[in-house]
Amino acid sequence: MTERLIRLNGLRQSTVGHTAIGLWRHPDSQAHRYRDLDYWVQTAQLLERGRFDALFIADALGPLDVYQGRVDAALRDGIQTPTDDPLLAISAMAAATRHLGFAATVSSTYEQPYTFARKMATLDHLTGGRIGWNIVTSALDSAARNLGLRTQLPHDERYRVAEEFMQVVYQLWESSWADDAVLRDPATGVFVDPTKVRPVRHEGAHYRVPDIALFEPGVLRTPVLYQAGTSTAGRGFAGRHAEGVFLSAYLPSMARTLVNGVREQAVAAGRDPASVKFFAIATVIVAETDAQAQAKLADYQSYASVEGALARWSALMHIDLSALDLDKPLEYVETDGIRGMVELFTTLDPSRTWTPRAIAEFVGVGGGGPLFVGSPTTVADELERWMDEADLDGFNLADPVPPVTFRDFVDLVVPELQRRGRMRREYEGNTLREHFYGPGVTRVRDDHPAAAYRFTP
Repeated sequence: MTERLIRLNGLRQSTVGHTAIGLWRHPDSQAHRYRDLDYWVQTAQLLERGRFDALFIADALGPLDVYQGRVDAALRDGIQTPTDDPLLAISAMAAATRHLGFAATVSSTYEQPYTFARKMATLDHLTGGRIGWNIVTSALDSAARNLGLRTQLPHDERYRVAEEFMQVVYQLWESSWADDAVLRDPATGVFVDPTKVRPVRHEGAHYRVPDIALFEPGVLRTPVLYQAGTSTAGRGFAGRHAEGVFLSAYLPSMARTLVNGVREQAVAAGRDPASVKFFAIATVIVAETDAQAQAKLADYQSYASVEGALARWSALMHIDLSALDLDKPLEYVETDGIRGMVELFTTLDPSRTWTPRAIAEFVGVGGGGPLFVGSPTTVADELERWMDEADLDGFNLADPVPPVTFRDFVDLVVPELQRRGRMRREYEGNTLREHFYGPGVTRVRDDHPAAAYRFTP
């Protein structure tokens, strides 16, 4: 059996402190340059040189204020605050690259589907079909308060709203305009044939969109769809809609459980389970030798902030870890935070007990996923082991000391994976969906729910 290629996404957020908290203080870190366009263009070019599928830009819509009931710890460590919009640098990065895709996190809870569909169609046009959307429903009360609500919607209600949101954007992307609606015919004076543009006429519980889409179709029509929720509701949503799923797990057996769960949901939704691609978050610290890599890790760990990690994970889980005994085991509770993150350190691995202090120390550099440390050979061995044991398609690679950790991976690990035949040497297609499914596949597969909305004469 031919071993599958390892697909890679570079993971960043337009902020200083994302997965590794406190490492912005390292003298090699350029994280503070997140406001500079050159920082993003150089990142995109580096990842394309490494033949990555995409740059995935995470996002958060509110300050992290759960820890101690205030935002102070997040501000001190620069944890996702300050943060900039993930969409606005994409067109510049696309202009500086030819093949790299770009996936951004955008919340269905706080967008309007009519305007959001146009934003993504615009990026579909400007990137030549290299755009993806990480669908989130948002878990921060601070986001809800600042975006017009007194408190956030309950966890499962957010997913019910997201289901209708998807119905609306699918109609806007797929069914409003025919492929040949734009004539651009100077002889007849007709730019768009009005008989080939139809109103959406959506009337639902949460959204009303009676008219046509404002935009003509892009290369992809529907952007490549990612999802990261691994709660019961999240797995169901991913099985119905996701083409790529982002996972957080610190053991391959845990990741395999999540993979199997989403694949079962995909089958239940009438989809080919193999069409859903799975990417586990991982951090790689690599050097020429194992000893040099371990020394590099120790150097990075000396800058990690335990309090900052507690503040970040308090917000993710919606549990104020400052109010708990740092050395007593964390117990699972139902929250309106990211339930998959709560499960990660409570129920998914019955063989291990996690305390808040142990969590903070563990995620200090690795950010909640595996930490692969060693020579290129050692790292490649571990990546292959995870691929095979967890049934993964690839990894979301974090960049705790940007751009050093990405550059080290591209210069040291990518050649080793290519030598083993586990990474592409050249891109075979030009669009992000072609990276998933092969040359020529630019539109959603026939078994994807968006396909049901395709324009028909």
